[in-house]
This record gives sequence, structure tokens and C-alpha cells, in this order.
Amino acid sequence: MTAPSLQARFETAEPFAASPSAEPVKITASPFRWPDHRTLPRRPWVWGRWLLRSTVSAIVAPGGVGKSSFVASMLLSLASGRQEMLGKTVWDGPKRVWYWNLEDSLDELEMQLVAASMFHRVGQDACGDRIFLDSGPEGSELRIAIEDRDGFQIAVPVVEALVAELIERKIDVLVVDPFVSSHGVSENDNGAIDAVVKTWTSVAKRANCSIVLVHHTKKLGGEKVTAEASRGAVALIAAARVTLVLNRMDKEEAQKFGISEDRERRRLFTVQDDKANRAPAEDAQWFRLASQDVENSTGPEDPFGQEGDSVGVVTRWCPPDAFEGITVDHLRRVQAAVSAGEFKAHHSASDWVGNAVADALGLDVKNDRGRILKLLGTWEANDALRVEERRDQNRQMKKFMVVGKPADQVSATPAIGVASHTVAVSQESATLHPAPFRGAGVAGAARDAGQVSHFTAGNPALGPLDRTPRDSNQWEPKANGMILAPGETGEDVIPGWDN
Repeated sequence: MTAPSLQARFETAEPFAASPSAEPVKITASPFRWPDHRTLPRRPWVWGRWLLRSTVSAIVAPGGVGKSSFVASMLLSLASGRQEMLGKTVWDGPKRVWYWNLEDSLDELEMQLVAASMFHRVGQDACGDRIFLDSGPEGSELRIAIEDRDGFQIAVPVVEALVAELIERKIDVLVVDPFVSSHGVSENDNGAIDAVVKTWTSVAKRANCSIVLVHHTKKLGGEKVTAEASRGAVALIAAARVTLVLNRMDKEEAQKFGISEDRERRRLFTVQDDKANRAPAEDAQWFRLASQDVENSTGPEDPFGQEGDSVGVVTRWCPPDAFEGITVDHLRRVQAAVSAGEFKAHHSASDWVGNAVADALGLDVKNDRGRILKLLGTWEANDALRVEERRDQNRQMKKFMVVGKPADQVSATPAIGVASHTVAVSQESATLHPAPFRGAGVAGAARDAGQVSHFTAGNPALGPLDRTPRDSNQWEPKANGMILAPGETGEDVIPGWDN
């Protein structure tokens, strides 16, 4: 039954009159019981603050961003209990997960999971029997609602069978991809979609599991994805407790992070809860779509080549910190260079002050443009550098960058840098951030000055990985400029400035 037909019946209905013999209706308001706050039950989170038992979460993204690869890595993280894979806590141990994909073949789904397993080094020994996989094209269809000339109705037998299987298998997380294929009603009918989503919520509550519905966006014309950008009726987003949106890095963000190659930019995307009505909204988290050879070539005689199939795999990506490795001494070098010349403040000028910064710190003014802009913006805010408007040699008013207050511990880094970033603030302690860094430039300048180039603390960007005990707790540089702990390969986190 559709919304218009319901409205028509309502308008033509006869006034309701209670039967003389009918029992009178009584409604009673329930007093608030004022429970002890210490006895209130905890919200049963499953994965970070993104998946919650007895609720529905939605993943909304356009095609080609990497949502299927993201789901594959998410499932492995849940089944293995390894939170460092994607940086999300797997609460209360490994989970039993069921991935029901209604678009892709079983071969393709298995390849995605195997590729993620190889890349993250998480195998059957870590996941046990906790992963279940079904494919719509292989015959495992799933439709919890249908629609005909008389309107829509919920497929109760399908729902009951699904609930029974979820309980029997003790499934913690069910992922349905895509949502539109899990029902047969018009996706633009708010009334019908509301009934479908509420049915999914009922399933989640009865089976005490978290259900994730993967959904496509409408055509965006280059705009960023939001919860409201989901295709069809808004009822899905209204009923979902968490709505994760995926957005590919745009050109402005790429410039900010110093990523010059468009191919690399298109590999990077954010995942953010655009709804967050049961937990504080989190900042967007960055991920990278890497490639994994699944090594399925049969050898020299393989008609498809000796290299195996390459499959997309999602891993974390750490946005670069412009002040990684910056010390008071570095700012003094920049101030000396600015004082010795005439440099304009605007980045479009041929004599831009960024050139002086690049020369002083050993950076590349083209590839490190975003980093240089960040440095200049902070130093101007801290009054280490100032913008002065005066006439140039052609008697035109221009903005020049000049030296402000002498460099000190406060002006060298952001005001919160020392406390929150552990940035070195003196020449004697030029330890870089505990995060991957560029092998040349500032890091090279620090080493050339005889400063420390190792860490004695953990790397928060890499998360809690298994460590191999060694005689020293110093971190070792790799050829690509990354600083890794003993036993770490760096493949779980892709550094920012190195891309």
C-alpha cells in the first residue's frame, strides 16, 4: 500500500464510532523512575564508535572511491580483533561477521578478502571461523520487502529466517551491500523505505547484532558526500544511527598536503560519521587505496601474464604534519633568509617568501608548497613573521613578508604544538615527530646539524602492533624516509609527506 492510497482511504473513511459493548480505551503515562546513574547499561559498541549493537549503520559513497575494499578490511579487523588495521577499537574481542553482497560474484568477493588478508597479514589463524560470505549473483538473493500493484509488504518469512540464522550463527555484524538490492520497493518512496529500514532495525534488535547497509549516492557534480547525498528516499539516513560518508581527496586538500600527483590523490579518501547522534562526532579519518598482488598466476604459461591479479586494499593514511621536525633553529634560519632579502607574502608572486623558506629548510617549493603555506601561516599567527604593506620598486602597493619577534619556543611551532605534537623546540633536541617523515629536507638538515634522528617512544600513527624485543628501543629509518619500530614494516600506515 502506497502513501497516496493511504491518504485517499483516510479522506474517504467514515467517522469512527466505538461499539456500545466495546471496552473503554485507557492510556496511562509512566512516571520516570530516576535510576541510579551508576547502574545505567553501557552502549554496546562493536567497532569504534561506528558500529553499535541493535542498530543500523549506513555507509554512503559514490562508485570508485573504495567502499568495497573498505568493507573487506573492516570485516578482517572485526573477525581478527586487530584494531590497528583501520584504527578502530574492536570492543570485547574478535567478532563474528557476515558479508552479504548482492552485486558481486563470489570469486570477486573472495579475492577482495584474500587480498586484504595478504596485505594486512591477517589469515585464517587470526580470524578462525568467524567470517561468513554470500553472493547475490551466486543465488543467495535477499529481499525483505516486495511491491506489487497493491503496494508494498514486508516479506515476513524471509525476515524470520534471517533472524533465526543470525541468532544461530551468533553473528555480531551483518553487512548488506548494496541496500537497494535488499528490497523490491521504490527507493524514492519514503513510506516504503521507512518500513524497510525499520524492519532492518528490528532484525538488528532481535538478533542483538549491528547491521551495516551500504548505499550509493546520487549524482553530486563534484560536491562532497554528506548523509543527505544518499540516493533515493531520506528515510534510510533518518533511521540509521550512524551514517559513514566516504569522500575522495580533492585538489585543494592535495595541495595542502603537498601531493602533486593526481593519481596518488585519487587513492586517498576520508571516512567520517556525518550523523553521530549516539557518540561525539569524530574528525574525518584518512585512508588509502593500495594495491595487492594476490599471486594467483599459474606461471610462465598463464595466458593472463605472470603477475597475479591486482586488488584494491584499504589501509590507514596519516596526513602529514607541517611541523614535523621543525625546531627553533629552523625558524631562525628562515628569519635570517627573510631579513636578507625582499619577499612578497602572496604565493603567486615570483619572489614569494616561500622560496626563502624552501631554501632555508631544504624543501622543494613546488612539491612542498602545501607544507610551506602551513608553516608561513603559523609563523605569521605567532608573530614570528609579519605582513607589511609598502610600495615596491614600481611604486605599487604590495604586501611583503618581514621578520617579527625573534624566534623562541612559542613562535617556532603552533601554540598547541609543544603540548599536543611533541615538536622539538630547541636545537639540542631536534627529535622529529613520532611519525613517518620525508628523508630529505628538514629531517636531513637536522641530521646534518648533528641532532638526534631516532625515537625512544612508540609511534602513535602506527598503533599497537606486535613488537619484536631488541637490545635497543631506537627506531630505524627505512629507505623511503619512514621511521619504524623494530618489527614493523610500515605497510599498515602510508605516510603523508612521502607520497
